[in-house]
Amino acid sequence: MSTRIAFLKGHGTENDFVIVPDPDNAIELPATAVAALCDRRAGIGGDGLLHVVRSAAHPEARHMADEAEWFMDYRNGDGSIAEMCGNGVRVFARYLQHAGHVEAGDLAVATRGGVKKVHIAKADATGEAAVTVSMGRAELPAEQATVTVGERSWPALNVNMGNPHAVAFVDDLAHAGNLYAAPATSPATVYPDGVNVEFVADRGPRHVAMRVHERGAGETRSCGTGACAVAVAAARRDGVSATVTGEPVTYTVDVLGGRLEITERPDGGIEMTGPAVIVAEGDIRPEWIENRIA
Repeated sequence: MSTRIAFLKGHGTENDFVIVPDPDNAIELPATAVAALCDRRAGIGGDGLLHVVRSAAHPEARHMADEAEWFMDYRNGDGSIAEMCGNGVRVFARYLQHAGHVEAGDLAVATRGGVKKVHIAKADATGEAAVTVSMGRAELPAEQATVTVGERSWPALNVNMGNPHAVAFVDDLAHAGNLYAAPATSPATVYPDGVNVEFVADRGPRHVAMRVHERGAGETRSCGTGACAVAVAAARRDGVSATVTGEPVTYTVDVLGGRLEITERPDGGIEMTGPAVIVAEGDIRPEWIENRIA
């Protein structure tokens, strides 16, 4: 590796990412390098990394190349591979627009959780433009779990948005603790590969606030798939289902980094709308990353 590697930094409701453009899938990014890049003190810093690759160039995405030109090879902040990241998809789409690969309008993005349809709105008078992602249908597995923090425990609704979530409704978000470590879930058989845990408090009619511990990243300022899981869980708790009523159901979900609008369509599809921002770009020194490839 003799040339500098380009990178960008972006965020969606302050869920932030290192973006590495690599259309031909030519850059080696083992877990150690990803974790080093995401390190907030010794690296660039981010909750995760968005590896931008053409679908045809990646063995995990070639079968989706006819539907989506670009593959979001997403990595958690610890370097582990993840199925999906809702905020990441919005930032990924914003990068494609920033780089001139796409314009405002509709596009498709390949992920390990399948092909996601995205709509980039035209900028308003402030220059801001929301991005909407069709997140697919939520699955509600029959197995349920209990979430425990300290001496408090809550029943959690099991929601799968392409990745697993345990959603617990609490009286006070402070009851979630510091979320440095993953909250305990039991029985262990429900989430054998770990889980994203959301703590949810009501703020008003169809309006909730959440905190989240993301698998492989710790507490983050926002989690897109988590916000979708929370909206679905809140709707079911409230006895509302768009697939039953035939009318779209929208919940406002406040995260630490901002606000997302989550809509369940009558066909069961979930749409997430929120901001996505590119804040910086530069180069990674090749010798720095080579020293972190194990």
